[in-house]
Amino acid sequence: MKKIAVILSGCGVYDGSEIHEACAALLALRRQGAEVVACAPSGPQMHVMNHLAGEPAAGETRDVLVESARLVRGAIAPLEDLDPAAVDGVLLPGGFGAAKNLSDYATEGAECTVHAGVEDFLRRAHALGKPIGAMCIAPVILARVFGPDLSPRLTIGSDPATAGHIEAMGARHVECAVDAAVVDTGSRMVTTPAYMLARDITEVFAGAEEFVRSLLALC
Repeated sequence: MKKIAVILSGCGVYDGSEIHEACAALLALRRQGAEVVACAPSGPQMHVMNHLAGEPAAGETRDVLVESARLVRGAIAPLEDLDPAAVDGVLLPGGFGAAKNLSDYATEGAECTVHAGVEDFLRRAHALGKPIGAMCIAPVILARVFGPDLSPRLTIGSDPATAGHIEAMGARHVECAVDAAVVDTGSRMVTTPAYMLARDITEVFAGAEEFVRSLLALC
């Protein structure tokens, strides 16, 4: 059974992992016979969002790992405790947590940096030949980490501004339908648009099935 490290970034679209995307990926992994190894970096979120009001919640602080545990019923490990040699691949769901907690793309755009622990894990996983998949906005992390050296083919769908940032970071953007995935076999990376294009949850789940199938095929 293939083991896939799923790196979560909190819980909720505006300040963590996008819940539909995370659940779609988790379900697709299990349906296709893979074992999920959920993980997240520990430490404070960039901020806490009131998802009803759509604005920051004043005075609140939350931990990325603690919030991520909500998505996997508590079955999660600190990213810093996980050895990439112990898994067969890596998967990053989208959501603003990827752009706020796993990186600072939300505020810095193409000049962003990636969380040191996340970057280290991804680099070590790639050096070991482990395929890496990213959904929605999370491909910007792969562009930042690997773009200058590998120029991987990645997708966030068709948004021209974000595609331009991916290109500026050294990667190559490829337009992609919501129910499909872009596979770069040379760089061993798979990406899919998810809610960068999806109009509802059914499209997210359709894309996740193809995305996970492609990721597992590289393992």
